[in-house]
Amino acid sequence: MKKTLNINIGNSIIHIEEDAYEMLTVYLNEVKQHFAKNADDFEIITDIENRIAEMFGEMLSEQQKQVVGIFDVQSVIRQMGSVKDFESSEEENPAEDYRTQSQAFNPVKKLYRDTDQAMIAGVCAGLGHYVDVDIRWIRLITFFTLFIGGAGVLAYIILWIMIPKAETKTEKMNMRGQETTLRGFANIHLDPLVQQSKGFLAEFFDVVGSFVKGTGKVIFKTIALLIIAAASFGLISLFITLIALMGIWDADVANYFPFNIINQEYFNPLAVSAFLVGAIPLIALILFSVRVAFSSRDINKTLSFVLLIIWLAGMAPLIFYITKISSEFKEGAEFSQVTELKLYQTYTLTMDRTRFFSREDSLRYSIDAENYRGRKILTDIDDEFKAPRNVRLWIEKSESGKISLSQNFKSRGRNFQTALKNAQNIHYDFLQTDSLINFNPMVQLNKDTRWRGQEVELTMKVPVGTFLNISEELGRYLNGPNYWDCGHESHQGFTEWVMTEDGVKCRHEAPVKDAD
Repeated sequence: MKKTLNINIGNSIIHIEEDAYEMLTVYLNEVKQHFAKNADDFEIITDIENRIAEMFGEMLSEQQKQVVGIFDVQSVIRQMGSVKDFESSEEENPAEDYRTQSQAFNPVKKLYRDTDQAMIAGVCAGLGHYVDVDIRWIRLITFFTLFIGGAGVLAYIILWIMIPKAETKTEKMNMRGQETTLRGFANIHLDPLVQQSKGFLAEFFDVVGSFVKGTGKVIFKTIALLIIAAASFGLISLFITLIALMGIWDADVANYFPFNIINQEYFNPLAVSAFLVGAIPLIALILFSVRVAFSSRDINKTLSFVLLIIWLAGMAPLIFYITKISSEFKEGAEFSQVTELKLYQTYTLTMDRTRFFSREDSLRYSIDAENYRGRKILTDIDDEFKAPRNVRLWIEKSESGKISLSQNFKSRGRNFQTALKNAQNIHYDFLQTDSLINFNPMVQLNKDTRWRGQEVELTMKVPVGTFLNISEELGRYLNGPNYWDCGHESHQGFTEWVMTEDGVKCRHEAPVKDAD
């Protein structure tokens, strides 16, 4: 049985056989002797020892053993290269040797954040090394993505969380695709990229970091706590909203605007997708704030990838359903219905807030005609949760000397046929009682009809010289003349208008002789 030793190499304790240790000692002595004339000899030797310790650790893990043998040391020397081979191929111009070897060696790069050339967190610099593109172009692309709804900021934060920082010399070499051999460790000190300044922003953040470590630490943690609290509140709010939309508390929520735009079969999956798209960035923000303020450990990469996959899984159906719903507003259709009214010299136009109930509504709300005899159920004209205000009234001059009311029913749909069907599902009421005309403030939709921009445009044509008393409630639905410009003393809650050759005008501005 071979004798084993415990050695410390690269700040790692390694169990190694005695003959393997002797071979490793000879190799390291040759390396130290060769680089003794280099100004950075201590850093180079330290990097080489750290790399050897990493290689031993990988070998022990792969081979599932505890002790490094002589064959393991020989394998490491072959991969790192011997001093003899290095000296025989070394040229007089080290910089030229670096460029030549860099072109000949092309391993698979690893993605890290390059904090040595960072302006913020080194994400752009790391991506530049990985895709072999000048860092300036990566930063320019990132800058332009800031104007795409802030998508660049979210992507940068996610990559900041997911991509580890290149800390060791080996990680920095792997990031640039440099060989981790004796030649590689010698030439990395000649790499002009390594010697570059961090830049103004990076130096600024270094100063901020120093401040944070001192007197600003409490302030920084307080800000982080506020961000965590705000994000947590937003997350809870999203969860409560999701529960409400799923109908846990109110099964009728899908019939309120803007939720009544969504097709019933899309509603639940779209609600879940929207929740994931909103919740995942908040979770990432909470984890990021906790990491930056209270922990030096990186967030688990597996967790980061899982969050990203869940977010993408929520974004895909959300985009799909939004596209599907948007397509149902593609075409428009309308039809008109004209009703002749009884002719009077003076009309009173007002708002009838009596709510229309279909047979299904009467059964649903248990409305018993006996219990509501002599009573009216009114519509709240300020309630726009069912649909946006969708009744408009124009008052125009009649060329025929008759008075009429034209109702234009409008809607949209995937095609003309669907749009016309949606328009036909509109129910609108008005009622003439002698010279009193009552208009309904709301458009009613038939059962299971989704909102597709349904609206009713009313055009009332009256002869010249006809007087109109318009109620204040109806004034907000009046198009053309401004109801509130007619502010003279009038009947309580009404203003007086008259139809002239130039259209309807406030009566005190256009006096007309009353009919006998």
